[in-house]
Order: sequence, then C-alpha cells, then structure tokens
Amino acid sequence: MQRILVVDDAKLNRELLCEMLKDEYMVEIAEDGNEALKKLNLYEEDTAAILLDLQMPNKDGFSVIIEMKRKGWLKKIPILVISSEYATEVENQCFELGVSDFIHKPFEISIVKKRVRNTLELFASRNQLEQKVEEQEKTLREQYEIIRIQEEKLKQAKPFRKLMLEYQAAIMEVETRLKVLYEEFSQEYNRNPFESIKSRLKSPASIYEKLERKGFADTVESIRENLTDVAGVRVICSFPDDIYRLASLLIKQDDIIQVQKKDYIENPKPNGYRSLHLIVEVPIFLSNEKKHMKVEVQFRTIAMDFWASLEHKLKYKKHVSDTGEIEWQLKACADSIEALDYQMQEIRDKIDRSRG
Repeated sequence: MQRILVVDDAKLNRELLCEMLKDEYMVEIAEDGNEALKKLNLYEEDTAAILLDLQMPNKDGFSVIIEMKRKGWLKKIPILVISSEYATEVENQCFELGVSDFIHKPFEISIVKKRVRNTLELFASRNQLEQKVEEQEKTLREQYEIIRIQEEKLKQAKPFRKLMLEYQAAIMEVETRLKVLYEEFSQEYNRNPFESIKSRLKSPASIYEKLERKGFADTVESIRENLTDVAGVRVICSFPDDIYRLASLLIKQDDIIQVQKKDYIENPKPNGYRSLHLIVEVPIFLSNEKKHMKVEVQFRTIAMDFWASLEHKLKYKKHVSDTGEIEWQLKACADSIEALDYQMQEIRDKIDRSRG
C-alpha cells in the first residue's frame, strides 16, 4: 500500500481523513509542520503524497512547502492542501510554490478519494514522462558524442580530407559550367537565366549521421558509393521555365552524366515543397588523374527558395503548438507561390512579345 501523510493540527480532521483513506493507503499523521518534516526525513522514499493544512502552530503549511521545495522533495512527493479557504490569492500562492491540488473543508469522502487518486496518477504519469524524456536526452547526448568522435576521426583522416577536396572541386566545376551558361544565356535571350548560386559541402558530422542512419559503413569508399548529396549546388532562377531550360543545357554537356532526376515542381511533395533535383556526375581534373564526382544540383525560383527556407526554420522550431494548422497554411502558401510564379512568367512573356 502507498503511504500518505496527513498533516493537520485538528485531531478531528486527522481522524476523518485517516478513516476515509485507510482502506486504500497506509496513513501516517502529524500534528504540525515540525512533526511532518521529521516523518518525511524517515519516510521520504516511501511517501506517495501529503495532505497538508496551512494554518498550524509551531510551523505552518507554507513553511513545510518551502522546506520541501528547498530539499527537492516536491519533485517526488505531491502536496494536496487541506483548507477551508477559497481565496484565489491563497490558492495561486500555493500553486506557484508547487502544490498539486486542494481538498476543501468540510470533507466529502468521494471528493477526497478522487482528488488523492487523481493526484497520484497524474504525478506518476508526469514522473514517468520526465524520466522518459531524460532517458531520450541521455541517448541523444550519447549519440551526439559518438558523432562528434567520429567527426573528429573523419576530419583527421587523410583519405577523407582528400575526398572533401574532390567534392569541393566538383562544386567549383558545376559553378563554372553554370556561370558560362549564364553568360551565353544572357547574350542569347538578353536576360539572366538565374539570380544566384549557393553551394555547400556536407559537414563531417552530417555525413557520419547519414551513414549511420542508412546503415552504411563509415568509410571513404562508402561515402563515395552511397551518398549523393555530399556536394550541393542550389541555383535560384526567376521563372519556372528558366529552371528547365538551364537544367537541360547543363545535362546536355557531353562530359556531365545525369544519375538521377526528381521533379518536385511537376510533382510537389505533400507539404507543398517544389524544386527540381538533379544528381549529376561531373569530371574533375587533379594533378595526376581525372575523376567523376557526384553533385546534387537543385533548381528553384526565388519564391520557392523563400518558402523552403521558411518551412525549414519552422519545422525545426521546438514546442510549436497547432502544427496541423501551420502545415495547412504552409501548403496553401506553396500553392499560392506556384500560381504567382507562373503568373509572373506569363507577364514576362507578354513583355517579351511586345518588344518583338
């Protein structure tokens, strides 16, 4: 049976509560705050809850609560305040100190039993949840430490550093090809095919985490064979048709090999994400050899890129409520952006035709 401590200077109240609870709990009693704290020192680990009067001689209920808070007992033992007061300020003060619930006088047996039972169940559930969160946080810390150690190992390994240099060279190669196309496109059509280019090289930590998650070996050969997004280039265009024209010109080059194509513009993701993804192999020329390296090239309009950036930030925000509503609004925004992109493209075409 769980142990309950009833603390009240009125003998009648102690006897009433003891009689109400004795069938379900092992009931201890104390006449004031000093006796209550002495019993808590003896039975701290075995005490399931305290029913505590506020107005008592020697040491009142508030002093007991403050002392329990100081010793960290409130995290393990819930307090139900016994009170004949219904003053809001008193209840607020108690709740701010960490009290779980109130049992008001005169006592009603069914209410007393339900409040005690509910408090114990809620407190146990909360403790279990907190324990689970702590365990998950511990696991995450351990995983992060493993990733950090492996990241350092990768950074220090000469073959890995050489591989990263090769991926960096591949990024520069794609950027150069795109810049040449930019100049040619500008002369051919008298306008710019894209607004900007962004590139990134996946961090050692991200590389190791993905290898681990996918179940691949953490070797240079495994990275080269299994990961297609270590090197990434993002091309930001003004209009949707520029995306397809530019992508086509890039993969038509006879020494660039298209490995994979995912068209999220024609077939958007369920959340509304739109972008054209290409995995290409490009040649790089080192001092003593020529290699083909994989690069992920993403093509987006300015509006698509803005949406994707905002969605990513919101997605990784903690403690966000009403996620369903936010996801619906983001999807609606993505649909509006698509309509706007094609509307602006139509306006551009009208302007071009009028010039002709």
